[in-house]
Amino acid sequence: MFITFEGTEGSGKSWQVRALVERLRARDLSVLQTHEPGGTPLGDQVRQLVLLREDLNLSPHTEALLMNASRSQLVTQVICPALERGEVVVCDRFADSTRAYQGAGRGLDVQALNSVISFATADLEPDMTMLLDLPVEIGLARKHTQPGWNRFEAETLAFHERVRAAYRAMAHDDPQRWQCFDASRPPEELADHIWAAVAPRMGLES
Repeated sequence: MFITFEGTEGSGKSWQVRALVERLRARDLSVLQTHEPGGTPLGDQVRQLVLLREDLNLSPHTEALLMNASRSQLVTQVICPALERGEVVVCDRFADSTRAYQGAGRGLDVQALNSVISFATADLEPDMTMLLDLPVEIGLARKHTQPGWNRFEAETLAFHERVRAAYRAMAHDDPQRWQCFDASRPPEELADHIWAAVAPRMGLES
């Protein structure tokens, strides 16, 4: 099972990823937890370039290509080997982030992005995707309480609204893969809702 988490800034993905991984491991499942961009030595370098280096003035196309270079390495080096070993893989962001951020956010052609994504991932898609949805103002306000901002967090409100709208559209168009959750709920309550969606798909008792 390959499970991904998506959402706008401050939606609480990292917390929920950890909560789900802990619950799965408590049932004696072998689980690999990873994230994007990053998860490999190359990916960690790309993460620094894309998120923190304002001085590089990355074009949207360059940004998308760097994200997919990191993704390709993660799929080849980490995700596919884990799936072949029969492990559950839980990833904080995956290809849908590129469709939302570089596609809707930056205005790049989604069909062109899908071609690059297909090449980078060898057409690997998640079995389930958890969308943590909340108004962007709430998410950004949460981020204000944390030290430092990356390039995406510092974008305009209109940018984040486009990203959120893209996520909601993807979830609407593919309800078999996507599960949408209200990320304004208390984290523990939200974790219970996520578990109630995941457990039946994996044949586990909720």
